[in-house]
Amino acid sequence: MTGVLLAIVSAIAFGITTPVIAWAGRDLGPLTTAALLYAGAALAALAMRVGARPSGGRLRRADAPRVLAIAIAGAAIAPTCLAWGLSRAGATAGSLALNLEAVFTVVLAWLVHREPLGRRVVVAVGLMAAGGAALALDATGRSATGLLGAIVVAGATLGWAVDNTLTRPLADRDPLQVIVAKGALGALVTGTIAIARGEPMPESWQITALIGCGATGYGLSLRLYLLAQRRVGAARTGSVFALAPFVGAAIAWSTGDRSAGPWTAAAAACFALGVYLHVSESHHHHHVHEPADHEHAHRHDDGHHDHAHDPPVAGEHTHRHRHDRMVHEHDHAPDIHHEHTH
Repeated sequence: MTGVLLAIVSAIAFGITTPVIAWAGRDLGPLTTAALLYAGAALAALAMRVGARPSGGRLRRADAPRVLAIAIAGAAIAPTCLAWGLSRAGATAGSLALNLEAVFTVVLAWLVHREPLGRRVVVAVGLMAAGGAALALDATGRSATGLLGAIVVAGATLGWAVDNTLTRPLADRDPLQVIVAKGALGALVTGTIAIARGEPMPESWQITALIGCGATGYGLSLRLYLLAQRRVGAARTGSVFALAPFVGAAIAWSTGDRSAGPWTAAAAACFALGVYLHVSESHHHHHVHEPADHEHAHRHDDGHHDHAHDPPVAGEHTHRHRHDRMVHEHDHAPDIHHEHTH
């Protein structure tokens, strides 16, 4: 339940930024917008690290290729596509199109990490895919530019799904370290290309708005997302995170964006039902934990960490520890302790 709540708060923090990005980045190049967003994410993560205890193991040299890959996919390509697509698809339809991130994340989690998919999850993915098709129909009815914008926003969700899938093996690392590294690299890449391409320089209010969006929607939100992924796995976190587009669409609609038509309403219904089916799924069976030795943030009241400390330690803490073989049965998700086959 904690993982689901973390994913919900992460989704809200991300969702409220999408209409703001569409507004503040309207006259900017997409690369400049992406650079400011992830500069804000890196700055927020640095601020959150001050005085905070590590919430996982430190990044290692062997993690460098993976961090570079997630920076390119999730902090360079994806936000650039989002900024370009939002300016053409509209904030309401563009926000709802972000639901496709859940579809791509679930499929990639199954293909790459072999996360199990129950019938409810398969139906949920099908409904979300149908929602994406409905958005495409709506965008086609408005203009070719709107359709192209929706397709590019969908490309952004694929980039973030790749990011989510590549990030899963880093779920036991300190999320703030991951965010700083990813955000700084992404901002450096997109900022450098933006300058080389001669994109317009942002005004001070645009810098403030977009860095603020990056701090909340891509810094704080990503920290919560990684903590959720640690507890409930990539597929389930991605599905709960699909609440974010509804938040963004609601704000865009309430602030005057009326570009969406009846097919967008149908898409919203499909996405909502898909999210419900995925979040309400229960996974329960007899399973075996093989011996393991690793480091991550954990508690001693979760049924999986019964090692002793002298003196005793309460609450969440981080250190290297060993798990002996354990056999039991309970509701669980494909987190770092439940990667068994089915």
